[in-house]
Amino acid sequence: MKRSEINKAIDSALAILRENNIHLPAFAHWSPAQWKENAPRTANIREIGLGWDVTDFGTGDFARVGSVLFTLRNGSAAKPSAGTPYAEKLILQRHASRQEIPFHFHRCKTEDIINRGGGVLMLELYNSLADDTLDKSGEIHLRMDGLPQTLPAGAAVEIAPGGSITLTPGLFHRFWAKQGAGDLICGEVSSVNDDRTDNVFLAVGKRFSHIEEDESPRYVLCNEYKDI
Repeated sequence: MKRSEINKAIDSALAILRENNIHLPAFAHWSPAQWKENAPRTANIREIGLGWDVTDFGTGDFARVGSVLFTLRNGSAAKPSAGTPYAEKLILQRHASRQEIPFHFHRCKTEDIINRGGGVLMLELYNSLADDTLDKSGEIHLRMDGLPQTLPAGAAVEIAPGGSITLTPGLFHRFWAKQGAGDLICGEVSSVNDDRTDNVFLAVGKRFSHIEEDESPRYVLCNEYKDI
C-alpha cells in the first residue's frame, strides 16, 4: 500500500466515526513525532498492539480487499500482565466497492463481531477441514445475538445495526459492507488477539501490508511501533 492511501484511509475512518459519535483515545491522533515524545510511557500500548491497523492483505487492491481497524484493548497470552485477558477492536469497511476482509479463520480466538452502525454487515461462513480448506457440506452451529443458529455451509448472513455474531476457532468467515447501505462500523470483542500468528487465510495471506512511502506518515500503525 502507498502511505498516501493509508493516510487517506485513516482520515476517512475518523470522519465516519465522528459522524456516528464514536470517539477514540487521544493517541489515535498522534503524529510520529508525538509517538517518539511519548515513547517511555507507551511501552505497554506498543507491546500489545493497540492502535491503527490498515491492510490490503497483500492484494494491492485496498478498495476491494482491505480494512481499517483500531485496537482499543488487548493482552498477551505469553505475558498476561501486559494487558487485558480480552481484546476489543473497531473495524471499518467501505460499502461502495463492497470492500471485504477475505476468508480466514482463527486457531485460538473466539470473537463477537457486532454491527455498531452506519451500514449492514454481510458474512459468508464455512467450517474448516483438517487441511485448512472449506468444508462445503458441513452444517454450521453458532450463536447470533446469543441465540443458537444452525446454517448450511456457505451461508450468507446479514446483520443489521445492533446485531452480532459469535465466531469460534476453525470457522471460516469473510465479511463486507452491503452495497448501498452505507459505510460499516463493526466492533470486535474477543479473547486475546494475535494477528501475527492466529490468522489462517484461505487464499490471500499477508496480514500486514508492505508500505510504499510516497508521502510523509500522519499516523503510526500498530505494526510500525518498533521503528519509532
